Amino acid sequence: MKTSFELDAEFRETQGKGASRRLRRSGKVPAILYGGHADARALSLNHQKLLLMLDNERFYSTILSLKVGADAQAAVLKDVQRHPFKNMILHIDFQRVDENEKIRISIPLHFKGEAVSPGVKSQGGIVSHMRTEVEVSCLPKDLPEFIEVDISGLSLNESIHLSQLSIPAGVQLLDLVKEDAAVVAIHSPRAEEPEPTAEAAPTEAAVVAPAAGAAPAAAGAEAAKKAEPAKKAEPAKKDAKK
Repeated sequence: MKTSFELDAEFRETQGKGASRRLRRSGKVPAILYGGHADARALSLNHQKLLLMLDNERFYSTILSLKVGADAQAAVLKDVQRHPFKNMILHIDFQRVDENEKIRISIPLHFKGEAVSPGVKSQGGIVSHMRTEVEVSCLPKDLPEFIEVDISGLSLNESIHLSQLSIPAGVQLLDLVKEDAAVVAIHSPRAEEPEPTAEAAPTEAAVVAPAAGAAPAAAGAEAAKKAEPAKKAEPAKKDAKK
């Protein structure tokens, strides 16, 4: 069975949140290996080496070799838990691989011919990728690293669906069982919204003008009121009794 990556691992006996925190502080990643009609085993891997491998797209879609001491176990990556904002792997899951049993795994789609497709080159369209990977089922020996999608003949408003993909022999496309969804399409660029015209300006000014003119009018009325001569105070009535 062909493997693409080899990872050195160690069995770990202690489990739990506290044990996992201690592992991470020491530069290691807690992991689990399960499946293959055997008991699950807790492992630990070197964090820095694992980070470098996870940068490679093929690490997610090929068969790996987990080496513990002198023994090696073929496996595939099933899940990666990352820290929300740090460049840190919190936990990783692997599934054992048996060469005589089918595996389910997601593999990437590689698109080619975008620049020369009529929809882009001569019709001014934009390529939209609805999917970047698909889930397949196959024996380990038949597992492809990727599926190529050629869109060099695609015109504007045309698309390629799951049923049109070239799937290698021995590989079942599981996503096609659910629906024949579109994988990629070429569509017209979205039209820009027109900018507001100058015709709207007078209307807006007319609405604002009365409100603006109200302040000077009020100020003039107030000034006029102040300018009026003060009424003379009526003389106090003389006391009738002297």
